[in-house]
Amino acid sequence: MPEPPRSKELPVSLLTAPVMIEACQVRDFGRIFQLVKARAGIYPSMIARRCDLTPSRVGEVIAGRRQLLHMDVIERIADGLRIPGHMLGLARRAWETPQNLTVAPRAPTEKPARVEEQLAAGLPGADVDSILALAAERDLSPSTLDALRSSIADYWRRDDEHGGETLRPAVVGQLRYVVDLLKEQRHTPMRNGLHGIAAELARLTGWTYFDARQYNQARAYFTEALGMAKAMEDRQFMANVLACMSLQATYQDKPGDALALVTAAQDQARAAAGATPRVLAMLAMREAFAHATLGNQSGTHSAISEAHAQFGRTSTGDPDPAWVAYFDEPKLIVDTGIAHGRLGEAALAEPLIADALRREHRSNHRGRAFHAFWLARTQLQRGKLDEACHTATGALALAAAVSSPRVSGHLREFYEQLEPFRREPAAVAFEARLREVLPGEISGSPRP
Repeated sequence: MPEPPRSKELPVSLLTAPVMIEACQVRDFGRIFQLVKARAGIYPSMIARRCDLTPSRVGEVIAGRRQLLHMDVIERIADGLRIPGHMLGLARRAWETPQNLTVAPRAPTEKPARVEEQLAAGLPGADVDSILALAAERDLSPSTLDALRSSIADYWRRDDEHGGETLRPAVVGQLRYVVDLLKEQRHTPMRNGLHGIAAELARLTGWTYFDARQYNQARAYFTEALGMAKAMEDRQFMANVLACMSLQATYQDKPGDALALVTAAQDQARAAAGATPRVLAMLAMREAFAHATLGNQSGTHSAISEAHAQFGRTSTGDPDPAWVAYFDEPKLIVDTGIAHGRLGEAALAEPLIADALRREHRSNHRGRAFHAFWLARTQLQRGKLDEACHTATGALALAAAVSSPRVSGHLREFYEQLEPFRREPAAVAFEARLREVLPGEISGSPRP
């Protein structure tokens, strides 16, 4: 006999708990399964049965030895555990709409009209049609495009300061608005401008999903941005999107994909008319990241040299696209340090990252949090435990100010690297501060 529908539903208190919402946002199914077991009494064997998974697979996920990334598996989990689709970045699930709503028929008081008459009565009259058509006309001008571009610049600024999670609905809404405008017939310059804005909005949406570590959605929007850039033959922007996808591949521990994507990005940039040195420098640094993730020292050093050589050719008169303006000298320096850090060359990495942190803009909370944790990691690699913990403690306030699962990931990595030093006073003090500022990031009781 099938299980009654009500018994499948999770408690509202669990679905609205911040820890559950955050776990769903980043698709941390190990944490989700633990919460479902602890707060809903649904044990791993039951999770496996409901979600059409093997018990061993569920156990591996809970133990952190396996990730669940395939969309069909995620959909089975949403349906099996009755997790609303929006919590996992999915469309509304069929079971979310009640199926048993009925309305008692009312006794007719007069002879019902024919179906054709009912349809006609439900349609607007001719006068209303003309009024609505007039209201729907959208006469775009260059100033309208400038306003849309200005809003994108503001989105990026707010993304740096606070993270993209709360921005995403507005960005997606504006993207769909611009896509609708593109469906209307307009002269070529206006269409090109709209294509460029739509491509940038799609890339920004992909970036917010990437920052949330929701990689499938990120890749879908990056692909959409790539298609739009190709439609208007903007090879430089295609290179930009491919570079974003390459960076995501490094986070997914797919260095082969990262190198292939950044190589394609460089090919697009070189084929573009007037690719600027700043763009080429940014792409060379992404290549350095890919080589470093592969453990290729010579390739990393060669790409770093190319990035610095290209950056040395930049000038204030370069026609740089707006999306590469972020790649300034402090960014070049800190990325150089991170590339060395990925190779384990901490002695080279530490002074570079420290110098860049001193020069970075104070409003870039997420970037400064990333870079502070990278500095702490390199200091720890060099045996400077007290300095590393002091640096990481200072970064906690930055991490708390921004909603970014990527920042949280770096924080957890540093915390895990402290394992051999857990009883040292500096590590104990950092853990205490971490539990105070970001209590949801680590589990278990404090070390004695």
